[in-house]
Amino acid sequence: MRLRGLSIVMVSALTLAACARQAPRYAAAPVSELDMRMYGAPQPASYVQRRVAQVVPVAVTFADGPYTLDSGDKLRIVVFGQDTLSNNYTVDAQGAVSLPLVGAVEARGLTASQLGGAIASRLRSGYVRDPSVAVEIETYRPFFVLGEVTFPGQYPYVPNMTVENAIAIAGGFTPRASKDKVTITRKVQGAPARYVLPLRYPMRPGDTIEVSERWF
Repeated sequence: MRLRGLSIVMVSALTLAACARQAPRYAAAPVSELDMRMYGAPQPASYVQRRVAQVVPVAVTFADGPYTLDSGDKLRIVVFGQDTLSNNYTVDAQGAVSLPLVGAVEARGLTASQLGGAIASRLRSGYVRDPSVAVEIETYRPFFVLGEVTFPGQYPYVPNMTVENAIAIAGGFTPRASKDKVTITRKVQGAPARYVLPLRYPMRPGDTIEVSERWF
């Protein structure tokens, strides 16, 4: 019996040793970057950096927030159930819109939704019990083109315009114009800022484009 037990122990030890030698055969192969992307695994830092470089346009030079109202914007303001208040309004030179009952409401620097909330708040103060106000932009404020273009001046904004489109509307460059980049003055978070930008950069209402004279 003792000899039989010893034989069983030796056989078990040999079996375990053989399994240990064969284990590497089943080790996982190195996971490629493509496999990691397919299975949702965390990406190496180098891969993430490359993706950011591909997604973020090189031309973006500042954070562009939501469109805010200013002088020259033409609005359609609807107060539901109040036909005498619903009408078209223009943001005046002081940056306000004037409505019946409530008078002038500051619009400059607000989004259309924020202006609707401000009007509703004013109406709620003794005029309309539970006002519901919607504000839509009917016509954006104009833009300006100055400097070395054929016809400098003020022009109506068209959605999805680029700087190049705006210069074409102004008659194109003069022979003395610097044609690679222009300077744009734009309000960012309520404060005017100046940027030197390429011709294919998107415009916003109220922008002022300045085309400089080339030096050679």
